[in-house]
Amino acid sequence: MQTTEPSQSATPVARASTAAAASPKPLALVVFLENVGHIAALRLPQWVMATIDFLTEEYAKILLHLYGAHRRYDRVIILEDAQATGPALSAALLSASRTHTVDLLLLVHGHVGLLVGHRGRHTVGSETFAPLHAQRAADPAALDLRMVYGLNCYGVTLAPTWLALGAQVTNGALGVNWFPEPSLSVFLRRWLGGDAYSAAVVASNVTANRWWRRILRSHPDAPPHPWLVSSQQVVYGRRELRIDDP
Repeated sequence: MQTTEPSQSATPVARASTAAAASPKPLALVVFLENVGHIAALRLPQWVMATIDFLTEEYAKILLHLYGAHRRYDRVIILEDAQATGPALSAALLSASRTHTVDLLLLVHGHVGLLVGHRGRHTVGSETFAPLHAQRAADPAALDLRMVYGLNCYGVTLAPTWLALGAQVTNGALGVNWFPEPSLSVFLRRWLGGDAYSAAVVASNVTANRWWRRILRSHPDAPPHPWLVSSQQVVYGRRELRIDDP
């Protein structure tokens, strides 16, 4: 292959633009955060649900600070309360993608093929994902999504969607995810500390199973508790990834 030196007539502006285009974009973290206060299989008074909703969301934000998300990411965008909707999520992903490569943290409930948003009254599904897919198909640079980590129930049903939207890695629970903790804290500590994505997900699931197996004690010869099976995490992706990887 022959190579040629750039023409002396090339302008400094053009050279600077080429160099900028070759440089990786900084990282942004979008956090889709809505607990609702719902606990599967339990009917709770509204004031109890509101208290759970507030405490769990504040706890998640404390974890992000504690484990260094605001140091490791150039931007941290938290969508909570009235912003935990499909239109707000889509707008945040597209807006951040103009200047940043985006990781997505899903701290919400879920159903098959859906995320559960604000107060449980908003769901995020094909009405949000299909337009995002169309925009990315028309202009791949429009959505620069790199990693998705979610605690949402039935997360495996959305894995193909995240990969189709450009994510390099994602995860998902097989069914109802009964163990948001210690899963979240272990994942954040490992991922933000530089571990590979798959190792961070596996460590979080193994730790959660170890904790909850002691609580959900059964006969040694009994099959695994249904909660353990339902909460099993599966990793999908095109390549292994660490937080500092381009």
